[in-house]
Amino acid sequence: MKAYKGFNKDMTCRDFQYEVGKEYEHKGKVEACESGFHACENPLDCFSYYSPGQSVFHEVELSGKTSKHGDDSKVAASHIKIGAKLDVRGICNAHFEYVRSRCTYKKNANHGEPAAAGFKGSAAAGDYGSAAAGFKGSAAAGDYGSAAAGASGSAAAGFKGSAAAGDSGSAAAGDSGSAAAGDYGSAAAGDYGSAAARGNSSSGANGISVARGNNVKVRGGIGAILVIAEENEDNYSIKQWKAAVVDGARIKADTWYQLIDGEFQEIK
Repeated sequence: MKAYKGFNKDMTCRDFQYEVGKEYEHKGKVEACESGFHACENPLDCFSYYSPGQSVFHEVELSGKTSKHGDDSKVAASHIKIGAKLDVRGICNAHFEYVRSRCTYKKNANHGEPAAAGFKGSAAAGDYGSAAAGFKGSAAAGDYGSAAAGASGSAAAGFKGSAAAGDSGSAAAGDSGSAAAGDYGSAAAGDYGSAAARGNSSSGANGISVARGNNVKVRGGIGAILVIAEENEDNYSIKQWKAAVVDGARIKADTWYQLIDGEFQEIK
């Protein structure tokens, strides 16, 4: 089974060390969220477990005994092989293929045509197309396309595309694209892209990352602009905010920051 897995930047997951190209075998019970090697069939579901700016993501192959998670595409397996690393653009493309493979003809649009799916549905559109899915759905669009998913959904768009997901959702866009997510969501964009969320936000080189909420984090590549707005918990008004440029010295590249006492503070 082809799937996708998130790791810490040192290729560890739950204190277990992995290596690219290696295979691993789990002895004993296999049950999703409890035991075995875990990965997600939908690459954007990985963002629910590993924040896109603080993690790395790889293709994996699962085999042997398996157990599926009921709320998303997470799978536990007794055997795993670690494959190639994926950047944001690769994750978007993988999500597009995942969604398209699960669409019916009516909900799988071709070049320039729209696609839509309902509750827990999947919708995919080609380059310049648009795709939308409802609550807990998945939407994907190709280069220059737009994708939108409802609460707890996932949306991905390719180069210069736009992706939006609702509360607790995940949105990812490729280079020069834009991604937005609602409360408790996560947004990620590639180089020259923009990402905004009422949760954690990450962008590539020369991008922009905007986060608003409480205890939210931002991250960006060199030359990116980081913006954090912390809210008052009682009425959601802005308590403090700050903007900074990732210069590689005062503000490091590819590093998470929070706003503490009005200043950016690195989060290990």
